[in-house]
Amino acid sequence: MSTVVALREPDPETRVALVPEVVAQLARHGLSVTIQSGAGTLALHTDDDFAAAGATVATGGDLARALATTQVLVHVRPLDPERIAALPPGMITLGLTGGVDPVIVEALNAGSITALSFERLPRTSRAQVMDVLSSQAFVAGYRAVLEAAIRLPRFFPLAMTAAGTVPPAKVIVLGVGVAGLQAIATARRLGAKVAANDIRPDSAEEVRSVGAEFIDVGIAPQAGAGGYARDLDAGAAHAQQDVLANHIMDADVLITTASVPGRPAPRLVAAATVAAMRPGSVVVDLAASAGGNVEGSLPGVEARIPSTRGGGEVTLLGLAAAAADLPVDASGLFARNVAQVLRAMVAEDGTLTLNLNDELIHGMCYTHEGRSR
Repeated sequence: MSTVVALREPDPETRVALVPEVVAQLARHGLSVTIQSGAGTLALHTDDDFAAAGATVATGGDLARALATTQVLVHVRPLDPERIAALPPGMITLGLTGGVDPVIVEALNAGSITALSFERLPRTSRAQVMDVLSSQAFVAGYRAVLEAAIRLPRFFPLAMTAAGTVPPAKVIVLGVGVAGLQAIATARRLGAKVAANDIRPDSAEEVRSVGAEFIDVGIAPQAGAGGYARDLDAGAAHAQQDVLANHIMDADVLITTASVPGRPAPRLVAAATVAAMRPGSVVVDLAASAGGNVEGSLPGVEARIPSTRGGGEVTLLGLAAAAADLPVDASGLFARNVAQVLRAMVAEDGTLTLNLNDELIHGMCYTHEGRSR
């Protein structure tokens, strides 16, 4: 009997929930793994790679039989109702679940599926090795800077040549979580001059620690549950936007990363501010799929905004799934996070058990025995 199964993710997802390296690790812990044929193709992992690592590669009837007897289904994208309906009662699912979708919750409860959600993972020191949101944000922050750099019609670094000196690009990063810090570090490695802002405590110290300038908007640090920033009241939000606007209009690149799992992204930048940037400037919104930090950004859409300064346009790019644009490393990090959760579920006798007395497993549990938690 298979213990864990990973399926091919639906289009356009390129990542896979397990990689051969991790399959081999799970096997050493006594867990057997079934992989749907072709599941790792877009992440450059072949069926032969998985088989060599000890997985059973299945398709058709063999896959259906594996699903019927497997304890845990691991996945990247939130499961849709059709896939949930095909799962046997009592199965455990482990992956991203997105926001609270009543249709999905109803399907999970109707099938008596125990859903473990990475978005609900408690933010503790022990949980860091399981934190999919952080590992994928790390990838996304790096990718966001690359997307900006290839669209900016200017150099990122200071260049001193016989023909003269080229000044460095000015980059602003809003949101200084994992994605924001990685964006800052990447932009600085490319030679840009970087400034950043976040309203959470310790953000100024974190920004300066990676060599960027902190933009002080005159608002006392704010922190909500789980260490995420909490929503500002309307007056403070407008004041924040007004101060940031002056800095943004002088920037070549703006990257926004502020988000809270399961909730709409905070609106940080008005459309008028984007239009007031210099022609050729680039805006990359990592929170586009959650409603956007930037007014007018849409996931997967690259828009051209006429600059009110005349003579050109500002590029506004809403990234839909930045981590999926780097599927090899994103899948590897995701799979290692998955493995840590599975290892926490292995009992002393070597069996995989749903231990709801474990604070992390309890915190991740989304639905169980036909009821929402």
